[in-house]
Amino acid sequence: MTDASSKVQLDHPAFAAVKEAFASRKFKASQYRGQSTLIVEPADLHDVMAFLRDDARCRYNFLSDVTGVDYQGYPAPTQGRFAVVYNLLSHERDDRFFVKTFLNPSMPTDGAAEDPALWVESVCDLWPGAEWPEREVFDMLGIRFRNHPDLRRILLWEAYPGHPLRKDYPVRGRGEREQYKVIDRTSA
Repeated sequence: MTDASSKVQLDHPAFAAVKEAFASRKFKASQYRGQSTLIVEPADLHDVMAFLRDDARCRYNFLSDVTGVDYQGYPAPTQGRFAVVYNLLSHERDDRFFVKTFLNPSMPTDGAAEDPALWVESVCDLWPGAEWPEREVFDMLGIRFRNHPDLRRILLWEAYPGHPLRKDYPVRGRGEREQYKVIDRTSA
């Protein structure tokens, strides 16, 4: 991984375009096995994503996926415990590009409490198809998206007591299965 502002030249053209457009902002960039990733500060994320969609040199017109990662216990150092990763595609060039932003929790993550540090700007206004993937990241990891049109759980019920893809969530759960009301054919 290297700073996009350093003398090491990364060959993906989007790196140079972003650095030129946002000269005063800090980025990191990496290329691994033909995959290019731009690491952005959470405050800069929406501006950079709008640029990547609209700039003639980039034109990433399709948001293929939004996912989240919990790096707790990861053997290599990372910039934060959680990451939100965006998988962008330019149909014109058949080119894939990844954007990642890191978030660090400001409170214990073993419950469902809302952490003010785990917020990032939604990209639903740029790519409407981001609505459900962002909801899934919220549901599974507890990362919330500002200005999301309908931020609520998508896989689990609203009162679910945690975010099961966090690595500090117990593998066997916290008793959720024992609280299920069994419904059989006669009571359905």
